[in-house]
Amino acid sequence: MGRLFGRAALRSLLCGPRAPGLRLLVRPSSGGPTWTEERTLVAVKPDGVQRRLIGTVIQRFESRGFKLVGMKMLQAPENILAEHYQDLQRKPFYPALISYMSSGPVVAMVWEGYNVVRASRAMIGHTDSTEAAPGTIRGDFSIHISRGSLWVHTQA
Repeated sequence: MGRLFGRAALRSLLCGPRAPGLRLLVRPSSGGPTWTEERTLVAVKPDGVQRRLIGTVIQRFESRGFKLVGMKMLQAPENILAEHYQDLQRKPFYPALISYMSSGPVVAMVWEGYNVVRASRAMIGHTDSTEAAPGTIRGDFSIHISRGSLWVHTQA
């Protein structure tokens, strides 16, 4: 999935300082098992912002019981985009990708909850919009693979 979009900078921008390591959820006084609470970064790309899909994305995540712990609309600086997409720098589509991602605002959200990483990948769908299943965000709203409306990254 590549590197996290401005990992430390975006984490502090959205969530403020955070103690290292994972937090644990424990059922009160059950003495039973614990669940690891995960966090994941979900970002709506410029075309998704322009098409007003932010509320739809939030609604889908909230209906699954996940907690929105940070959200920010920002114009992604080219240096952050270059760091994020450094694995793709030698690809022929790289200049167009950077141009597209800096063409408008991005809405970055941090979602928290049990199994949120796997669940968010399933909810968002296949990266190729032609293969994304109906009912997934990409399957329902994506127009073209280069205009996928969303991307997702995991964060421990």
